[in-house]
Amino acid sequence: MLNISGKIVYSLCLLAINVSAQEATPFLNSPDTLNKESKNSLHSLYAGAGFGSNMVYLGSTISQDNPYTYGSITYGFKNEIFASVAAVHLSRLNPYLAFYIGSLNYSHAFNNWFDISAGIYRYEVVPSLEDTLFNSFTYSDLTLGFDWKLLYSKISAGGLFSTENQVFFQLRNSRYFQTPEFFNGKVNISFDPYVNLLFGTLTEVETSTETAYYYSISSPYRKWRNSGHVTATTDTIYSYSGRFGLLEVDFGIPVAFNTNFMTIEVEPSYVVPFYDDDYYLSTEGFVFNLSIFFRIF
Repeated sequence: MLNISGKIVYSLCLLAINVSAQEATPFLNSPDTLNKESKNSLHSLYAGAGFGSNMVYLGSTISQDNPYTYGSITYGFKNEIFASVAAVHLSRLNPYLAFYIGSLNYSHAFNNWFDISAGIYRYEVVPSLEDTLFNSFTYSDLTLGFDWKLLYSKISAGGLFSTENQVFFQLRNSRYFQTPEFFNGKVNISFDPYVNLLFGTLTEVETSTETAYYYSISSPYRKWRNSGHVTATTDTIYSYSGRFGLLEVDFGIPVAFNTNFMTIEVEPSYVVPFYDDDYYLSTEGFVFNLSIFFRIF
């Protein structure tokens, strides 16, 4: 039976910073042990921390290809409404905390094959790093989940609000399974291999000296490029126009060690971009994330 599990709390602690999903509210079709004792509790509180080799979100690297660490805290109400805050440190950048993330999320399972979630997320960068990283922005999404027994599918539609607004769609297929519980039923190991497709706005760049090429555009990262805009240098004229298409495909195998009060998860993943941007290189290849979170009550 598909249940909203403690895994959603883990994902909210990450606040969409793991490369796998580019998303904030994953569901699994089986509860992990961390949430068994708190499923019927009115209130819950979780603390989390983690490390990653690169923070990739909505087709771009927020961390500018730098490793990151983070700390977070998540409050849950009736195991359906969650509020989270996180602070992120990027290697080789000052100040020590580069940006903050806040989220509010609602999730509900209607039966053993269909669930929904909706959320709003705020990424707030410190003023001194706005030119280096990105403009602060808000993202909101609505996700439908379908359990086909052999596969669990999620369809997400989201909007990004910043200097320019954009729409993103995602299709994620995964297969969750876990080992039998051991140590008197207090521990198990779970696996959730997935494939995630991200769709968004691609911008075509035409120049007076080169053949047209494509690159992805995300408002917080490239505020100076506008669809239909024309600029010129002494040698070249640039013309920009937009189209909707596939931005990237992500593959990952999250492996989690679950207990009644703690979860440790390792997630190796691989990113395949479907765009080419000479100015802002696409993120391609392996990305690694390690996270740990605790149930306080």
